[in-house]
Amino acid sequence: QVQLVESGGGLVQPGGSLRLSCAASGSIFSIWNMGWYRQAPGQQRELVASLTSGGKTNYADSVKGRFTISRDNAKNTVSLQMNTLKPEDTAVYYCSAELQEAAGTVPYDYWGQGTQVTVSS
Repeated sequence: QVQLVESGGGLVQPGGSLRLSCAASGSIFSIWNMGWYRQAPGQQRELVASLTSGGKTNYADSVKGRFTISRDNAKNTVSLQMNTLKPEDTAVYYCSAELQEAAGTVPYDYWGQGTQVTVSS
């Protein structure tokens, strides 16, 4: 059983910073892509940032220059450093990992439970 557990959400004032972390545990053979998505009330879930096992990053235009994604392959963790936060960044943030549970199996997407980020004065 694979689990992704996020931490680090909370309330922050506009212009502030937060760091989200996500740890994957359980039966893991190999993790391919890891990423962060977010979903605001009444909105669809959207990609915030992703990072391949080879280090290639992809960011939503709305967060470029403000957010930085990183991962520790040895610890199966992924983090999202969020700076210069804006009220429109308010959402539930979800960690995602595309991984294999065993050699030769098809990679599957796993999701964390989500962590609330609220940017408000």
